[in-house]
Amino acid sequence: MTITDRQANALSWATAGGAGFKGSRKSTPFAAQVAAENAGKMAQECGVKNLEVRIKGPGPGRDSTVRALNALGFKDRYDLGCHPDSAQRLPPLQKRRIYTRESHGS
Repeated sequence: MTITDRQANALSWATAGGAGFKGSRKSTPFAAQVAAENAGKMAQECGVKNLEVRIKGPGPGRDSTVRALNALGFKDRYDLGCHPDSAQRLPPLQKRRIYTRESHGS
């Protein structure tokens, strides 16, 4: 997670890996919460009081990130984006192939 100013200059950033999570534990809501808390604390040290949060992409930590930033006392506005669940992102079906003796070459 990265916290930037209005000109997109990074003020603070944090990752689940940097917080000590390894492997599959990095993709948990708790890891996202810890990373958001670390980035939020660094941003508070820079004097940030208001946030506009834009969450990109699907993932398990979307809601916990927002809650962690709220708990730190930021006044924030959220744009959670429009990302469907992974089960709804199935690829389109392929065209059905029907083989007959004439078309199969036998």
